[in-house]
Amino acid sequence: MKRWNRRAQVTIFIIVAVVIVSVIITFFIFRGGILPQIGEKPEENPAPFLESCIEDSVKEAIKIISIQGGYIEPPISKRFKFEGENVFNNISYLCYTPNYYLPCVNQEPLLIQHLKDEIKDYIAEDVSGCFDKLTASLNKRGYAVDARYNGFDVELTERKIMMEINAEIVLTKTGETSTQENFQIVIPSSLYDMAVVSQEITSQEARFCYFEYVGYMNLYPKWDIDKFRTSDSVIIYTVKDINTQEKFRFAVRGCVIPPGF
Repeated sequence: MKRWNRRAQVTIFIIVAVVIVSVIITFFIFRGGILPQIGEKPEENPAPFLESCIEDSVKEAIKIISIQGGYIEPPISKRFKFEGENVFNNISYLCYTPNYYLPCVNQEPLLIQHLKDEIKDYIAEDVSGCFDKLTASLNKRGYAVDARYNGFDVELTERKIMMEINAEIVLTKTGETSTQENFQIVIPSSLYDMAVVSQEITSQEARFCYFEYVGYMNLYPKWDIDKFRTSDSVIIYTVKDINTQEKFRFAVRGCVIPPGF
């Protein structure tokens, strides 16, 4: 009888232990999304460090080009301040002609490629600097670091901006060596999607001197498009993603009738 009681107690202890372990595992799954891999060291995964270092610079670039028609430094622009805004902005012409009566000419037929180039040029020094900070941080943690930085690429896709940092880091510590290379960073953004809509607007303005923005919004309800005509007949379009509240603004000048007619 005593032996049976001991066996019962052991069985109960095992069941309780299994339940406790299950609860702990479930807690970490819901808390962290995934369980950490055994033996994985945070400092051996540089991608999160690079992402946190670079993200603000990318978002700053997006903000500037979104309110200035796709340019960090607009070559041809309309200086304008909307009611309720604090500052004037130089809003780039994406479709433009200086002449009267004539339709505008698309200034950026490869708009998405242009936006990629603008972002890349703006953040280039910061990306290189963040990589240097990463290697310095690893050195301070006692790693022997062999790092090679070969630049980076920027891609605009639906609802996100992707960066591929072409680099290799070889870490050595206490006789163990690990290699990390080609780090990918993803930043949520509707810039690509807004650029596609802006291309459609400029294309129709160049062909027909008109864009039916109300009909477009009815067809694609995720977009809020504002069309504002200034006193000198320049049209300023604001394309807004209703879900994310992101905006892209640009100017159009075409088919303008001279004053007095």
